[in-house]
Amino acid sequence: MEKLAEFVKQRRKQAQLTQEDLAYRAGVALTVIRKIEQDKGNLNLEKVNQVLKMFGHELAPVNSRELNFENQDSRP
Repeated sequence: MEKLAEFVKQRRKQAQLTQEDLAYRAGVALTVIRKIEQDKGNLNLEKVNQVLKMFGHELAPVNSRELNFENQDSRP
């Protein structure tokens, strides 16, 4: 599973954007981009999603019980 930090940094570089460019286009502060790419904790999900939307993605909370239920359904 790819980390958020790796995903954002890789996609930003593929798009040939600086951290400043991405921050401006996503409508977030430069510190948000830096925190994401440095894998810092305590990130605002709304701000993270503003960045991820630039690449056609979004994060959402997942209930661990739902994950366990889905995994049980896929067993033979």
